[in-house]
Amino acid sequence: MKFREKIYSKLGKVPKGRVTTYKTLAHSLNSKVYRAVGTAMNKNPYGYPISSEAVRNRRSAIRGDSKRNSGFFLVPCHRVINVDGRVGGFASGTKKKIEMLKKEGVRVVKGRVDLDKYFYELK
Repeated sequence: MKFREKIYSKLGKVPKGRVTTYKTLAHSLNSKVYRAVGTAMNKNPYGYPISSEAVRNRRSAIRGDSKRNSGFFLVPCHRVINVDGRVGGFASGTKKKIEMLKKEGVRVVKGRVDLDKYFYELK
């Protein structure tokens, strides 16, 4: 399994209403390449659809390798934040990321999430 696929698989374990960090996600895979985790989030072909165009793009990305993607799943990349609680970037914009987190019950105040309350430790 490629490193990105391992990231997506591990991230799929973070439940709704909780967040993890780029650093925690990397460490859970015995890695220190936090930037690679961020890049994987940005290139996520299994992201939650935000528009009909996003759905079409995701379907065409998934069609490329039917064996690997036969168990279609969504990767909640919006649940990955910075180690200091800042929401961080998002391919569809930070505003959209905050909206998605709030919809799942995560409170975001001044662009930050309370890690003591919402952090999910990946093992």
